[in-house]
Amino acid sequence: MKLLLVEDDIEISRMLKDYLTTENYEVVCAADGEEACEKFAADTYSLVLLDLMIPKISGMEVMQHIRQSSTVPIMIVSAKDTDADKTLGLGLGADDYITKPFSVTEVLARIKANIRRSIQYSKPDKQESETLAVGDLVMNLTDYTVTKRNVKVDLTVKEYEILKLLLKNPKKVYTKEQIYSLIWNDAYLGDENAVNVHISRLRNKIEDSPRSPKYVMTVWGIGYKLGDGAAGAGE
Repeated sequence: MKLLLVEDDIEISRMLKDYLTTENYEVVCAADGEEACEKFAADTYSLVLLDLMIPKISGMEVMQHIRQSSTVPIMIVSAKDTDADKTLGLGLGADDYITKPFSVTEVLARIKANIRRSIQYSKPDKQESETLAVGDLVMNLTDYTVTKRNVKVDLTVKEYEILKLLLKNPKKVYTKEQIYSLIWNDAYLGDENAVNVHISRLRNKIEDSPRSPKYVMTVWGIGYKLGDGAAGAGE
C-alpha cells in the first residue's frame, strides 16, 4: 500500500519512512504543502500522513484541497496538541490526530486501523441487505453510497460508519464512548472531540437544519440515536 507522508522535518520524515518501509508500505514523501498537493494529484494513495506546520501551503489547506476530490483517510501528525487544533483538524476532514512526540508503533497501529476501515468502506458486504433508509435518506450497502432525495451525499469513512451504525440499530442509544470504541476500534480515553466533530460534520451533510436534526438525534446526558427523518430538535 502506498502512503503520502507530508512532513518538513527531515529526521522525522526519514524515521517514519524507514520504519513504514520495513512494514511493507511504499512511502512517498513531500516536504511542503505545494509538493504534497502535486504528489497527491499525480498518484493514488491508501492514506495520507499530514503535518500541519509545513511551508508554502499549510497542512490545513492541503487537507481541504484533498477533501475537495477524495475521501482517502487522512491522519494528522502534529506538534499542535490543543483541543482547538484537534477540533479544527477533525472538522476539516481528518480521520485521526496524533500529537508529537509519538510512538512509531502507535502510528503504525492507527495507519492499519484507518486503512482497514477504508477498505471495508469500499467493499460491499454480500450478507447485508442492499439498502438502509430513514426519511429521505438512503444508504446503499452494495456501492457504499448515501443519497438524500436522490442526491448523492459525500461522506468520509468514519462519517459513513457512524451513520451506518445508527441506521442498522434505529432504536438503540449510543454513548460517545460506545461510538468511539466501535468506529475507531480503539480504547476511549475521555476525549469527546473526535466523536463531537464527526457528528457535527455528518449533520452538516445530511440534515436540512443541523441545529434541528431529524436524523442524528441527541439524547441529552447519554449520547446519540437515529431520528425518524420527519421531526426532531436539539443539537
